[in-house]
Amino acid sequence: MGLHTFVICAYKESPYLEECIRSLKKQKTDSVIKLATSTPSAYLEDMCRKYNIEYCVRQGEAGIAKDWNYAYSMAETDYVTIVHQDDIYFPEYSRQVIEQLDNSLNNDVLITFSDYSEIRNGRESKGGLNLYIKRGLLIPIRNNKRNDKRWRKRFIIRFGNAICCPAVTYNKKAIDELLKKQGRTDLFNIHFRSNLDWETWEWLSCEEGRFAFIPKLLMSHRIHEDSETSATIKDEERSGEDYEMFCRFWPTWVAKLITKAYGESEKGNMI
Repeated sequence: MGLHTFVICAYKESPYLEECIRSLKKQKTDSVIKLATSTPSAYLEDMCRKYNIEYCVRQGEAGIAKDWNYAYSMAETDYVTIVHQDDIYFPEYSRQVIEQLDNSLNNDVLITFSDYSEIRNGRESKGGLNLYIKRGLLIPIRNNKRNDKRWRKRFIIRFGNAICCPAVTYNKKAIDELLKKQGRTDLFNIHFRSNLDWETWEWLSCEEGRFAFIPKLLMSHRIHEDSETSATIKDEERSGEDYEMFCRFWPTWVAKLITKAYGESEKGNMI
């Protein structure tokens, strides 16, 4: 079965899905590839048949947290990456994350994630103010001997979400033990529409274990007008979720100031 699984979270009929699948098929280290959806269609079924991918259908109403939790549960390997259907993974991604997790002290890495680029209007961008800020925030966990410290893990998410969700690979064995210990059934809470990943990092940052960062561009995150990121930034719901998250790190008056500044910076994450 191997050590690692890519589970693609597919919704409706993305024009970028096939490019995403091809990037997973080009990995230099073999991984299991599955596709999970709550909106089954002939299009998705045909894609899975074409590329010999297991087709997993979740029953019930669509919902991003429910979809992500289902995708996470579909992995039978120790390590799992929840893939966003619009993104691209470079050939070294799976090899690098597996090495990072296998070589960790006591296998205590909870999540490992890479640096990433962005695709806007069909063009890849490796820089930009937001990306440079996030890379700066991640400096405290670049040292693999110290990335288990609580203050370091919380520092990288207290000024905003510096972790790119589709770049993350989860150590399923370690995280499942935490879930069982705390009586939680799901990794992602349905409380948020946009910040459910950030909320999960915040929970994990308080637990024993490491956040491991790979400072290499190993995937590319697509920004387009139909993406969930663009949709949530356009409405006021995102601002309320951001404020609630900042209140977990700061006094309310500070949280209000950071939320305003963060909202302006996040406008760069939409088309």
